[in-house]
Amino acid sequence: MEQANTIARPYALAAFQQAKSEGNLAQWSDMLRLLTVVVLDPTMKRVISNPRITSARLLDLVLDICGDRLSATGQNFVKVLVNGERLEFAPSTSKLFEEYRADAERLEKVEVASAYDLEPQQEEMIVNSMKKRLGKDIELTKVIDKDLIGGAVIRAGDLVIDLSLRGRLKHLTKEMK
Repeated sequence: MEQANTIARPYALAAFQQAKSEGNLAQWSDMLRLLTVVVLDPTMKRVISNPRITSARLLDLVLDICGDRLSATGQNFVKVLVNGERLEFAPSTSKLFEEYRADAERLEKVEVASAYDLEPQQEEMIVNSMKKRLGKDIELTKVIDKDLIGGAVIRAGDLVIDLSLRGRLKHLTKEMK
């Protein structure tokens, strides 16, 4: 995974800079997500790894699949990936692009896992607390995890705040040993 990010980073940065210069960050996000879906398809994986498929044929195939959902610069980007034999790194490229975009837009994706659906007031409290703590706007994603028993686990990048009953029980068990 780390190697994939290392290889994908210059492509993600180039895509981000191009998208920013075009003023089309959202469109580029969509194009890179589409490319990721195409590349992760099991049949496409076999085609991409097949040494008998020429770069030109692979490029034609990807562009045909994506159709008019790629801009001219998006098509050129795919061409660069294909010719550089880096098409398989499209998912990592897309992920890194989204990180660059979130940073530029001062947006942090925060996931809240809870045993039960959160009340609107609880969501608002979490968003406000995380916004204050991180200094960014918050995009909240909610996940129901029945294994938590109660409470919640909040994740924002590398930051994990475990307020769950399960987490408290684990902590208590460690202290008792």
